Amino acid sequence: MNNKAPIGIFDSGVGGTSIWKEIHKLLPYEETVYLADSVNAPYGNKSKQDILSLCIKNTEHLISIGCKIIIIACNTATTNAIAYLRNQYQIPFIGIEPAIKPAALMSKTNSIGILATKGTLSSQLFHETSKALALEINITEVVGEGLVPLIENGEMDSPQTTTLLEKYLEPMLAANIDHLVLGCSHYPYLIKQLKKLLPNNIQIIDSGLAVAKQTQLVLDSRDLLSTRVSKPKLEFYTNSNSATLKFLLEPYQESIIITEKSF
Repeated sequence: MNNKAPIGIFDSGVGGTSIWKEIHKLLPYEETVYLADSVNAPYGNKSKQDILSLCIKNTEHLISIGCKIIIIACNTATTNAIAYLRNQYQIPFIGIEPAIKPAALMSKTNSIGILATKGTLSSQLFHETSKALALEINITEVVGEGLVPLIENGEMDSPQTTTLLEKYLEPMLAANIDHLVLGCSHYPYLIKQLKKLLPNNIQIIDSGLAVAKQTQLVLDSRDLLSTRVSKPKLEFYTNSNSATLKFLLEPYQESIIITEKSF
């Protein structure tokens, strides 16, 4: 393990690029390798065992190419598999889970909403966190069924996406939420749409910056932060069509390498 090794990132598709952008912004000289497991997206409607198997596959692939740390840029994968992965592998892992604690602390109406996948909301880790907070605050949980496939197809602004968001936001608005927690790394790509549908007093929270800061902290504590001052290699692999990946990463097109391959 050395500080020149890349940061490994995986997600059930393109959504985790929202996390990658925050990491690259904070740590611009770090090399990164991103796995977009779009063939198996979304993870949120799969069994815990299937999710674990996919996470093991992604982890071992990133370890085989020499990554120094692995970011699980998927809420469902984190809540269902990170404990097992940390127990089985020596490489450090950074996970992502819905930021319900900060939302609860900041809420003025004592009511927050969480938009997430079924796999995240039904996980033991999420249940334990939300159960403790539910004693003090009202939490409206909604499964964003169908949103991930639309985002994977680049349909963030489609009428179908708008219709689904209106449906999912309705019970949250009825509950007088003042914070909406995005519990899936795909969902930050819907923030533009969400802002059109939500009152101005509702704050949208995602975990991208927090994950980037934690990554920096862990690398620094292990003396693994990159010391290079030259342009890093930024690699992206997808086991599906790369069109949406290229669209989402268009501002970085001159700096990145996108490859379609099985993994």
